[in-house]
Amino acid sequence: MSEYERSLRIAAPPEAVFDRAEDLDGLDDWLPRDLHVHAGDRPPAVTVHEDSTDTDARALLRAERDQLRMEWGTRDNGRYAGWLQVAGIGEEESEVTIHLSFFDARHAPPAEDVDRALGESLRKLAGQVTHQGA
Repeated sequence: MSEYERSLRIAAPPEAVFDRAEDLDGLDDWLPRDLHVHAGDRPPAVTVHEDSTDTDARALLRAERDQLRMEWGTRDNGRYAGWLQVAGIGEEESEVTIHLSFFDARHAPPAEDVDRALGESLRKLAGQVTHQGA
């Protein structure tokens, strides 16, 4: 099993950060550029398309607003799972943490790629939230 985690402070209220993170229509704006999430007919079912392999994976995506937490994972093959947690640091600052678990290390992307993608995603999310509030 391979696990990765990154955090970033964002100058925005936690609710605003979570609102942007959980917006299904806006996920492509902050996820790694080769991943695209499409809502299924029966939420929390979604489909994740990966451009680099041109494959679709059935997945689940749940948002727990009262906990400011999202959780996701593949449905059929148990390849990966993850979560995003927003924590308030005062009224106008938040810390966002993303955690990914790949259950078969042989099928996990290289650690450097995962770390880079997590950092990029957090920076893009921060940009979306702070731009939205401007």
